[in-house]
Amino acid sequence: MLVLVAPGQGAQTPGFLTEWLDLPGVRGALEAWSDAVGLDLIRYGTEADAEEIRDTAVAQPLLVAAGLASARLLFDDPADLPAKVGAIAGHSVGEITAASLAGVLPHEEALRLVRTRGLAMAEAAAVTETGMAALLGGDPAVTVPHLEKLGLTPANINGAGQIVAAGTKEQLAALEADKPEGVRKVVALKVAGAFHTHHMAPAVDTLAKAAEALAPGDPKLTYVSNADGQAVAGGAEVLDRLVGQVANPVRWDLCMETFKELGVTALIELCPGGTLTGLAKRALPGVKTLALKSPADLDTARELIAEHSA
Repeated sequence: MLVLVAPGQGAQTPGFLTEWLDLPGVRGALEAWSDAVGLDLIRYGTEADAEEIRDTAVAQPLLVAAGLASARLLFDDPADLPAKVGAIAGHSVGEITAASLAGVLPHEEALRLVRTRGLAMAEAAAVTETGMAALLGGDPAVTVPHLEKLGLTPANINGAGQIVAAGTKEQLAALEADKPEGVRKVVALKVAGAFHTHHMAPAVDTLAKAAEALAPGDPKLTYVSNADGQAVAGGAEVLDRLVGQVANPVRWDLCMETFKELGVTALIELCPGGTLTGLAKRALPGVKTLALKSPADLDTARELIAEHSA
C-alpha cells in the first residue's frame, strides 16, 4: 500500500524548482498559480535567495505549489491518484497540498488559502520574536516536560527521535543552554516564527474567515490528519482541521502509526522531499521510501507506484 506525503515549511532551498520547469505542464501551472495568489512562484523557486524564501508568506504557497506540480508528474491522469494511492498526508502546511490532491479543494483555491495562511502567520509571528528548533534524540516522556518547564511548546512531535520546540528567542536560548537529558543536538529551523503554538492564534481567526467562503469536497482517498493521526472522511472536517492546526501541535508520529496500521509498504514524499522520508526510514522499517528531490527521481517513483498501488 502506497502513502503519498507532502513536506512542511523549512524544506525549501534556493533554486529547488529550477530543474522542474522544463517538464511538461510545470511552467504553465506555476504561471497560472502565480496569477491566482499574486506571487511570482517561478522567481521564488529559481532565483530567490534563502532569506527571501524563508519568509512565511512566500515559503508556504511555494511549497504547496511545488508539491502539487510534482504530484501531477507522477500520474498519467490526475484522476488516477485516488485509485493508486492508499493514503495521503502532509506535515504542517503540507496538509493543504495533501487536501487538494485528495480532492477536498481545487488547486487554485488551495493556493489562495495557503497564501492567506502564510500572510496571517507572518503577521502573527511579527508580534514577538519567536522561532523553532529540532531536538534530536531523547525520550519524549523526558523531553516534553522539560520543554514545558522552559515555557516552550512541543510544536511538532515527529517520531523517530525528533521533537520540534517552539517559543520565544529567549526560551530557545535557554533550551540551548539546558538540553533535556538524552537529547544529542538542538538545531534551529529555517522558519520565521513559533508555528503550531498559541503565538499563531490571530492567524487562526483570519484563516477561519477565509475558509467560510469555501465549499470543500470529501476526500477521495484516505486522508490522515496530523492533528491526531486519524483518517478524516468529511471535507468540512478536513477544512476545520486545516484552520485549527495553525495553532496546535503537529503529531506526525501518530500519522506514521496510522500508516503502519493501514499496511503501508511504500512512501513517496513530494517535492522538495527529504525530511519526511528520513523520519519514515527510522520509524517504519521495511517500508520502501523515496523523496522527490529532482526530476531524476520520477522514474523510480513511478516504478514504486506501479508496484505498490492501492
